Amino acid sequence: MRGNSVEILKFNNNEELSEKAAEVIINKINEKPKLTLGLATGSTPMQTYKNLVKAYKDGKVSFKEVITFNLDEYLGISPTNPNSYTYFMNEHLLHHVDIDENNVHIPTGVGENSEKECAQYERLIKEEGPIDLQILGMGLNGHIAFNEPGTPITARTHVVELDETTVQANSRFFNGEKELVPTHAITMGIGTIMEAKEILFLVQGEHKAEGLRKVLYGDVTEMIPASILQKHPNVTVLTDINL
Repeated sequence: MRGNSVEILKFNNNEELSEKAAEVIINKINEKPKLTLGLATGSTPMQTYKNLVKAYKDGKVSFKEVITFNLDEYLGISPTNPNSYTYFMNEHLLHHVDIDENNVHIPTGVGENSEKECAQYERLIKEEGPIDLQILGMGLNGHIAFNEPGTPITARTHVVELDETTVQANSRFFNGEKELVPTHAITMGIGTIMEAKEILFLVQGEHKAEGLRKVLYGDVTEMIPASILQKHPNVTVLTDINL
């Protein structure tokens, strides 16, 4: 990667990657119990969250004072819908640890005014932040959160129309039925993400190898949103991809 602000850690598989990711998060919380933690959804962080739940149950970490902000949420899906990101986070992490529900922040996808929701979410991040540690994954097209190719690097929390490749990739969570995948979402913007003090960038699977190489070693371009991470002062990449 251009610049010297990134550390790339290579693992043999997702289990090892997830173990290290959980270890980093646990250490950060134990150092600063009132950590502001940015959370991601998707298949890549699922094992990391499972490890965090186990660590909590084993008495190795407490989430009692942790403040969380999720990256995104689909528009038009109720929080109780099993395909919503609110449901995902509750199922895989939040309902299994001692976090205060008042400290949990996830965009609302069913509000009457989505633009107002975006502004409110941005205000909350500013009030509680900056985010100390942001967990990020990467889409096949290089998106981070739901910031699709072409998103301005200065973007704040906003409503986005999902790229065709994203809808197709996410159809696996909707029983393979692409027409059931929402076409829009609320997402934390690239500009907001870049204000996090530290970023843990989890990229798993050889099918993302070409995209990750472009992100790490190519030009910084809005057409590959994750490439902006080259400009962040403190990024750790955890991957099982042979670069």
